Amino acid sequence: MPDVKHFDPDAALEQVMRLFWERGADVTGIADVVQATGLSRSSLYATFGGKERLQAAALGRYLEQRSRPVFDALAADRRGLPAIASFFEQLVAARCTGEHARWGCLVTNTHTGTGRGLPEVRQVLDAHHAELRAAMRAALTVAAGLGQVRPGLDADAAAETLALLAYGVNLRSRAGADPGDLLAGVRAVLDGFTRTVAEISTEER
Repeated sequence: MPDVKHFDPDAALEQVMRLFWERGADVTGIADVVQATGLSRSSLYATFGGKERLQAAALGRYLEQRSRPVFDALAADRRGLPAIASFFEQLVAARCTGEHARWGCLVTNTHTGTGRGLPEVRQVLDAHHAELRAAMRAALTVAAGLGQVRPGLDADAAAETLALLAYGVNLRSRAGADPGDLLAGVRAVLDGFTRTVAEISTEER
């Protein structure tokens, strides 16, 4: 039987993360993990603990390697609303095409699963939401500075709306939604934030 010292825990966690992401943690048992990784139960338990800790570790890896770089890029982007539009265009493309098409988002999927109440899992879910929301708010702040958004827009509420929209895109894409419909919904929300020609004319008088 494999021993803890005879495998790469990082590579094993990557396999587990992909397994939970594609199939869902609720329907994936330790036997499935053993089969996918080729490791023994004893090696898995000794390295990661039980399934609950394994799920939290996989979720943390997803946040660190897949979500956080995207959030950081959005927060650093100085284009304002076009940066947010680009974020959603890339999100829809990633969710509907390519290697992970129709897998959804591991974090969003976890929000709907039975493991969402586990303390270690909840901690990652909360961190993900806080970072997503902060990135959206940073982009909205830039947009406000560039005069792209309508006067009086509540940046905190708008950032929360955009975070919720991202979750919706993740869920609907996993259910097979048409990419064009998803993007149309995104554009409708962003149009509601955008300063109109009439508002610009009024301010210039």
